Amino acid sequence: MTRCRLCGSEAMASVVDLGATPPCESFLAADQLDQPEPAYPLHLRVCTDCWLAQIPPLITPEVTFTQYAYFSSYSTSWVEHARTFVADAAARLALGPDAFVVEVASNDGYLLRHMVDRGIRCLGIEPSVNVGAAARDAGVPTLTEFLSPDTGSAVRTEHGPADLVVANNVYAHIPDVVGFTRGLRALVADDGWVSIEVQHLLTLIEENQYDTIYHEHFQYYTVASAIRALESGGLALVDVELLPTHGGSIRLWARPVEVSGEPSQQVADVLAREKAAGLQELSGYAEFAARVAKVRRDLLKFLIEAAEQGKSVVGYGAPGKGNTLLNHCGIRPDLLAYTVDRNPYKHGRFTPGTRIPILAPEQIAADKPDYVLVLPWNLRAELVEQLSYVHEWGGRLVFPIPELSIVEVAS
Repeated sequence: MTRCRLCGSEAMASVVDLGATPPCESFLAADQLDQPEPAYPLHLRVCTDCWLAQIPPLITPEVTFTQYAYFSSYSTSWVEHARTFVADAAARLALGPDAFVVEVASNDGYLLRHMVDRGIRCLGIEPSVNVGAAARDAGVPTLTEFLSPDTGSAVRTEHGPADLVVANNVYAHIPDVVGFTRGLRALVADDGWVSIEVQHLLTLIEENQYDTIYHEHFQYYTVASAIRALESGGLALVDVELLPTHGGSIRLWARPVEVSGEPSQQVADVLAREKAAGLQELSGYAEFAARVAKVRRDLLKFLIEAAEQGKSVVGYGAPGKGNTLLNHCGIRPDLLAYTVDRNPYKHGRFTPGTRIPILAPEQIAADKPDYVLVLPWNLRAELVEQLSYVHEWGGRLVFPIPELSIVEVAS
């Protein structure tokens, strides 16, 4: 990568190099196991002019998202998070029957179903054919498209301007930051609102959350770099919320620059935290690669010692972040016999690169393993409760991030 995709600068500095891995959502069917599997470099750099952290756009969104393995509705806590957001946004913005809400990257309708339940007119824009079809089956109007300025203008012409545009966990997934942001501006009413949720680079660095670096995440935002990105499309940040989701996210509230006004005190406070953490100078990134290496060593040491002691270890979950971790650590079925997932789409498939079988969750209770390695560590509270039954045979949970943690769950 020679130029920043946001500001065009050539002042790019290395943050961490995770080697080469397959795309994190390219789960393998059994008949693909003897076929070649492409792998791509996974090297995070930061622009020292605008401080946008980014990886090269080696895989196009069209390859990743036309058919997609992630369905948001399989996470109980994520559906509840969406329900709470809809209730709060409806109250904050006085959204009623006359309002129009658009969600970009609306997945399987996990959020907009709550708008439908409230009688609020809405539309999802979702590029993945399979999950978009699931949304329509659930009664959520959904357009199968990628967002661009042209798409935004076409939706506005057909449906009218949106009072609220929601873009949750997508702002990192698009290599054309400027074009996508202009698409958001095309959608939103001239006095409307845009709400964006995206992982916070501050917590990614502070909490060793390196497994959230993968090819479909093209960039990683601070509030400071998000302000620059929003400005590129004619939007201004007016408020920010710090969220616990995905290990630490930011919810950005933006409006067209013409009506934005002064940003809230919370914006100034978070900018000050980022500056104090050194994220607008190279010193803030200097130790990250060393801490990433320690996560790898600690997890491998645990798995090797468990194998030598005859202890059984299986995984829980098959998220994209888990595949970054498994590939970076070089974990194969000799150290992790299998993993399980609630999403039936993944059952009978294998993790990319590491070829670990993915089974139904009931397999854990049938096999009674000594340890369960929890790959979606960001759902820790939810999964400690869901997996409390492993206590029945003395099993324990293992969390690899931010540091190795072995938990005895209560019955």
